[in-house]
Amino acid sequence: MVDTVRRTTCSRDCPDACGILATVRDGVVQSLAGDPEHPVTRGFLCFRTSRFVATQNSPERVTQPLLRKGGELVPVSMGEALDYAAKQLQRIRAESGPAAIFHYRSGGSLGLLKLVADRFFEHFGPCATKIGDICSGAGEAAQELDLGVADSNALFDLRHSKHIYLWGKNPKVSSVHLVPLLKECRARGARVTLIDPVRHASVSLADRYIAPRPGGDAALACGIGRALVERGGIDPAGAAACENFPAWRELVMSRSLEEWAATADLPAATIDALAADFAEGPTAILVGWGMQRRSNGAAIVRSLDALSAVSGNLFRPGGGCSFYFRRRAAFASEAVARGVEMAPRVIREPQLAEDVLAAKDPPIRAIWVTAGNPVAMLPDAAAVARVFEQTEFTVVVDPLLTDTGRRASLVLPVPTLLEDSDLLGAYGHDWLAESQPVVPPPPGVLHEVELLAALAERVGLGAELAGTVDDYKRRLLRDVEGHGVSLPRLRRGVIRNPQRREQLFEDHRVATPTGRVQLIDELPSAADPVGGANGEYPLWLFSNSTEKSQASQWAGRGLETHTWVLVHPGAVPVGACEGDVIEVASEAGALHAKLRLDADLRPDVAVMPKGGHFDSGHAANVLIRARATDLGLGAAYLDCRVRLRRLDQASPA
Repeated sequence: MVDTVRRTTCSRDCPDACGILATVRDGVVQSLAGDPEHPVTRGFLCFRTSRFVATQNSPERVTQPLLRKGGELVPVSMGEALDYAAKQLQRIRAESGPAAIFHYRSGGSLGLLKLVADRFFEHFGPCATKIGDICSGAGEAAQELDLGVADSNALFDLRHSKHIYLWGKNPKVSSVHLVPLLKECRARGARVTLIDPVRHASVSLADRYIAPRPGGDAALACGIGRALVERGGIDPAGAAACENFPAWRELVMSRSLEEWAATADLPAATIDALAADFAEGPTAILVGWGMQRRSNGAAIVRSLDALSAVSGNLFRPGGGCSFYFRRRAAFASEAVARGVEMAPRVIREPQLAEDVLAAKDPPIRAIWVTAGNPVAMLPDAAAVARVFEQTEFTVVVDPLLTDTGRRASLVLPVPTLLEDSDLLGAYGHDWLAESQPVVPPPPGVLHEVELLAALAERVGLGAELAGTVDDYKRRLLRDVEGHGVSLPRLRRGVIRNPQRREQLFEDHRVATPTGRVQLIDELPSAADPVGGANGEYPLWLFSNSTEKSQASQWAGRGLETHTWVLVHPGAVPVGACEGDVIEVASEAGALHAKLRLDADLRPDVAVMPKGGHFDSGHAANVLIRARATDLGLGAAYLDCRVRLRRLDQASPA
């Protein structure tokens, strides 16, 4: 038996899009390692991906279509499954029109070829689609308003930074390949500051840790802004590059430094010290994705954009306000599908259950799910589960049997990330990559391109969906092929996006219509968390990513019988002890969790793992109401308060 090492790229919903070296023996993956030739992966993988072999061989793996018959999902051939899907889709279209069919695509795989599903439903209808983004909607919308684009300076521009702010960001869990770079920057003399209401593992990367009140980040940024004005730290060129500097100045001066500090629950002296960093520069802000999942999430990110701009750091090497890298920027996505502009109806992703149930003339009668597990992923999880239980025809396309799949009329298997063939950008760096199968999928399992082409033939759309996997890849590379990014070249290794600049705005012009930064000039009422005190539900819930979970996929042992909740000892119900199973309840729902304690936490927060399975009673999303963020139709996951009770005091089910 001879081991073979094969190269591919991770397509999980993660900023790093890592290069993977898979060791294969007799057609079976034995182990995974990071590609040492990848400039960001640098030879190591996160805990989750390094253990993906167990997921590859999981009993939850779907290796042939499952069709609901007599109330049960039973295996059928791919031919029977596609015949059935074609018949049902055509029947519903004929009876109610294409707006009765809803295609939901999420980010369970970030491969660009998942867009081919959009192409099918645009030609079949066009059908209903989703708008909004539960992951990054508020932050992207904020930066598009302020800067004209949600994008970042080159990753390694951090080597020029004197100060690096991890603002609501936990690289040790959600961006692990940033960790070596941060350590390198500290060794070069940069000072790292972590700002987060939750003290987490990345505190070990920081020289200073600051814990504002949950949701108090906009107030903190405004306080820093006032301190900048008072200490003469405004950069004249930075201010001149802003459209509405006087209005922003009026906003930050509308309260005293002490008042901003009280709202953020921090000493005024701490805020003044932070302002000194921005005045000195170069100061980079690395914006965490979780922080903007509040009803004031866009206001928070806009407040950080403003700080970066007026201090001049937005325009200099080692500065910037980094929320997102435009992972699709190099790809001609419109050559595959056109998106929302084609849809006769849109469903708001963070309020999916509400919108689907409210849809009339026609109602939503069919839902097709690509690269997602909405029952576990979305807020108001119990209502989302009911939608999939009640909708007439539902199809889930997934390599695993998920909470959503268990409620489907039909489950269609597709390759795992180790069997897939696709193109990938990254939202944490600038490199483009191809994924190639290191092992073939099980017999009969089709790539999405092949599956949709076969379905298209059955509904009279063969010509519109014609093309091989490589044909679609070439279409997507159309805009960069002249810059040396061809498919043969990508197969030899990753390529940095040739359209990228080291600094986005070094010429003091941004991508807005005027070329000037649109500064925030007022805060929504939700930006003031002091007004949200709630005695019945005293704790702010943080449903956070963990090193073992990637959305609803878990690695290693995963969760046990119960999920867990982590709180300060002062938040423990009277009579409860660490290790007890207690009730965690909100206005929306309740679940049972094992109690964990951490004396370093703020006493007003409760932390639970993100992505627990709904059917196992692990999903924190049953506690979270469906609320949208202030911009971008993100999901306000963190606008949730909970209480803890011993089980003998819990409310009746």
